[in-house]
Amino acid sequence: MTTYGSFPGTRPRRLRTTPAMRRMVAETRLHPADLILPAFVREGVSEPVPIATMPGVVQHTRDSLKKAAADAVAAGVSGIMLFGVPEESKKDALGTPGTDPDGILQVALRDVRAEVGDDLLVMSDLCLDETTDHGHCGVLDEQGRVDNDATLERYAEMAQVQADAGAHVVGPSGMMDGQIGVVRDALDQIGREDVAVLAYTVKYASAFYGPFREAVASSLQGDRKTYQQDPANVRESMRELALDLEEGADMVMVKPAGPYLDILARVADAVDVPVAAYQISGEYAMIEAAAEKGWIDRDRAILETLTGIKRAGARNVLTYWATEVAQKLGR
Repeated sequence: MTTYGSFPGTRPRRLRTTPAMRRMVAETRLHPADLILPAFVREGVSEPVPIATMPGVVQHTRDSLKKAAADAVAAGVSGIMLFGVPEESKKDALGTPGTDPDGILQVALRDVRAEVGDDLLVMSDLCLDETTDHGHCGVLDEQGRVDNDATLERYAEMAQVQADAGAHVVGPSGMMDGQIGVVRDALDQIGREDVAVLAYTVKYASAFYGPFREAVASSLQGDRKTYQQDPANVRESMRELALDLEEGADMVMVKPAGPYLDILARVADAVDVPVAAYQISGEYAMIEAAAEKGWIDRDRAILETLTGIKRAGARNVLTYWATEVAQKLGR
């Protein structure tokens, strides 16, 4: 006589039997509107310049950037985050191209707004590292240290010129104390209450930024550990979060994404504003490199990492695959 009681009465596998079943019960879904495309525009080039450490990503010309923005709109991507790469000869200790109305980032903002209008959120990186000859995110004092408060004055000026150039959203990324409050006040002073602030609330001093340094032609010598966060710390991130919200952040972000999913989940549970996460250059490069070697399935790995970031609590994800993934999701 057969004894059936030894078999399980509950079988979760029933909900995994077919693609249609798995799709129906999926708890986390990616959508094109979740995605934001980071893009680089380089001054003085006539053709897009490939970034060796980020296969498939380029430093755009003004024209190719406009096409990339139009492609993002067509795919349903929500936003584009712009990083400007000025000519080396224009960099200086104060990061003058960052506040020059004719600096490459401001020119690119005007270009993209003219191309896409309000169909795509045009976002601007608000930081000095791309424009300083020393490569730090702020101005330096006489001892060569980053001067927090002097840097805030530069950020206020940057916020105003970026808003005037057409940014819907500014993203202060330099990790200076008080940067969100200063930027919000600077925008309000010129009547730009409509420009949103995406706070780089949690930004760790990460090894995964390496390829980004090539992407923005960084002049940095040394590191940014005196202002970016220690990867060992959690409470520090929650303190930064409280400060940014108090200072008027409209949205908050965790960067990098993949190595800090625990932090992302903590932040998402704690706030009622939209939370973003930045899947950074090193995360991108690792997947592309492993896929090139044939060690992983590229497309599955991309979707798996993005799903994990969203599952951890991100409303939006900045990823260099934004347009590609959005096109596939649309199909």
